[in-house]
Amino acid sequence: MSGEEVGPPEGQIPAGQKPAGEKPSSKKRAAAAPVTPSPGAGKRLAMDLALFTGARIALVIALAAGIYLLGNAVGIDVPVLVAAFFAVIIALPLGMVLFKGLRDRVNVGIATVDAGRKAQRENLTSRLRGQENSTAQRDGKSKGSGKS
Repeated sequence: MSGEEVGPPEGQIPAGQKPAGEKPSSKKRAAAAPVTPSPGAGKRLAMDLALFTGARIALVIALAAGIYLLGNAVGIDVPVLVAAFFAVIIALPLGMVLFKGLRDRVNVGIATVDAGRKAQRENLTSRLRGQENSTAQRDGKSKGSGKS
């Protein structure tokens, strides 16, 4: 015996262990495209958010009415509050699936507005420091008098 530890054959992973490069989540997400600020993004975000919220509320109302009417059709007296409670529980995951496109539009709108705010903050910070143009610094040009 030479004192060397004997491990599993090459290419095999011991039971109960994950490969070194593998992450716990098996889902892989695509890299998000960079978002550029655009004028009017706040209004579009507000409209998309109002539409998404309205669709979710309409789904809850439709489910509550369906539960109430189905209960009455079967001969069970379902209180409106109980029907509304079950409608909210059912609408949470159902809305995520049904309104995926709206949710994605809201997420892109939030990212766009956030990018605009970040650009404004960087611009303000550079102006407060006395720099003429904040893009010159980001592009790797000299910090001197603003001349290139």
